[in-house]
Amino acid sequence: MVRPSRSRWMELPRRVVIESGAIREISEICDDLDLKSRALIITGPNTIDIMGEKIAEFLERFQPEIMISSASKLDEVDRAKNLARDIKAGFIVGAGGGRAIDIAKLASLDRRIPFLSVPAAASHDGICSAQASITANGEATSVSAHAPMAIIADTRIISGAPARLLSAGCGDIISNYTALLDWQLAHRLRSEEYSEYAAALSGMTARMIVELAPTIKPGLEESARVVVKALISSGVAMSIAGSSRPASGSEHKFAHAVNKIAPGIALHGELCGIGTIIMMYIHGGDWRMIRDALRHTGAPTTADEVGLDQETIIEALINAHKIRPERYTILDSGLTKEAAIKAAMATKIV
Repeated sequence: MVRPSRSRWMELPRRVVIESGAIREISEICDDLDLKSRALIITGPNTIDIMGEKIAEFLERFQPEIMISSASKLDEVDRAKNLARDIKAGFIVGAGGGRAIDIAKLASLDRRIPFLSVPAAASHDGICSAQASITANGEATSVSAHAPMAIIADTRIISGAPARLLSAGCGDIISNYTALLDWQLAHRLRSEEYSEYAAALSGMTARMIVELAPTIKPGLEESARVVVKALISSGVAMSIAGSSRPASGSEHKFAHAVNKIAPGIALHGELCGIGTIIMMYIHGGDWRMIRDALRHTGAPTTADEVGLDQETIIEALINAHKIRPERYTILDSGLTKEAAIKAAMATKIV
């Protein structure tokens, strides 16, 4: 009997709780999932006080161990794996931002134990996806992991996160527009496998955020709830597809190219949003709709708003096709400097 490859497995969370005060239910959720033994809680230096220690209190009978991590690096994953082994952890909780959740994903995959995703902000779709972003050899790369067994999104905590994080999450979701256009292009020109179901869910999620953009405001629990649900839907679309294709295309290549040139200046979702404006222009689509929706959510729509100069944007556009060359997008033949300048100027990014 031939077993299917992991890329064809559909991994979905068994429990999703999105409500005010949700972390108070974490012990009950663990019981419901029949989790045993000790818990390893991976959190960050900025989220240990906000949620890490509280979760440890709620999981007291699971003899929790807390690991504070401040970087998405392979040595941090190794530290988490070793700690999970040493304490004989039965499950891992990723509590905080993207770094903590990604490290929890990879460490739990290595140890073959479940992990729970407890986001502190609605800033990216990694809270649900089976993909993790990790820094290896000085470069950020996306690797396969596994989906969380449960997602516990406390809207009280998430709505209290910096406004910039919520708008970055909107940018990450809206970027599905051009990711889908690239996927369709790869399907037509390279016969790449395409999932109508995954594409439909991803597209619906992006359209919902665009339509609701004027109502999404920082500090509101309802806004946090809407964006978290959209991020989870985007993650589910990736699980259905067996890859990040429904939510990652040329705009993500651009975002990674910028981060390679000027690391740490802008948030991932912010760069994806800006990249979506430019890529929609290159695709010949309604880039103004994308720009206006991003503005409504408070997301940046120009290089200057995120502290980037024209040279960085142009260089990123020229070299973006070198990022993940196996993933075909509209950028695959590469942009000339003249074409990159024209696209950036036409969309008023620079």
